[in-house]
Amino acid sequence: MDLSYILNHLGEERGTYHGAVAPPIVQSSIFAFPSVAEMRRGFADEFAEHMYTRGNNPTVAILRKKVAALEGAEDCLAFSSGAAAMSAAVFASVRAGDHVVCVARPYSWTRSLLRDLLPGFGVSTGFVDGTDVANFEDALKPETRLIVLESPNSMTFEQQDLSAVARLARSRGIRTICDNSFATPLNQSPISHGIDLVVHSATKYLNGHSDVVAGMLCGSDAIMREVFKGPYMTFGAILSPHDAWLLIRGLRTLAVRMERVASTTARVLAFVEAHPAIRAVFHP
Repeated sequence: MDLSYILNHLGEERGTYHGAVAPPIVQSSIFAFPSVAEMRRGFADEFAEHMYTRGNNPTVAILRKKVAALEGAEDCLAFSSGAAAMSAAVFASVRAGDHVVCVARPYSWTRSLLRDLLPGFGVSTGFVDGTDVANFEDALKPETRLIVLESPNSMTFEQQDLSAVARLARSRGIRTICDNSFATPLNQSPISHGIDLVVHSATKYLNGHSDVVAGMLCGSDAIMREVFKGPYMTFGAILSPHDAWLLIRGLRTLAVRMERVASTTARVLAFVEAHPAIRAVFHP
């Protein structure tokens, strides 16, 4: 699917809102039905129907379609922060007695979730140097159910061989999650490498205007429905229609912004690498 079409047109059924180029903000908490029978059908599938904005909202649905298409995923859910998206993905993937393997030096709140919060629910985590797939294999236990990746990871920007880790995980029946916030879908497609779930802090590049805090979680229809029925609806960490609208606006310029990021970064790197006060440069 053409990138420009995804960013500027996908999901925007303009014929239903008078041809407006910018989609409307549907700021409604609940939705009406013409009959009791249709309302009952809506209750039977809140994942697909507009019943209550905590579950499904028309403006948020446009954003979901765009980000899912960018990631090559079947579907996507939108959250009030990247931390909420990661937490929902993890809680939907583990149970008491399970074990998680995560890259060393992940985003601080991902580390807090795995190291500090999950033990209270009977879930343990091991952290490994993700630059060598053998480290993941060595860290696996019979009870390992999840591998959490960030490629590149936070602060030191180390990368993982996503295809190799995905093959290892699938051979053992282990689910994989990759935080793709730094690379963005324009530079990396974890799902095409066999990763099950992709997380974004949409606060960063996807939005690009420093006026929204948001998170996205992409994956198969089956897993998205699993997350929806579990932590998404239960925790209620949803994205508001207004913030979804701002993200749709932000996506319009994603391609040109990432081009500028790349060209500017090259100039900054050339400067800092030659500066005598700089001891080390971390760049993927």
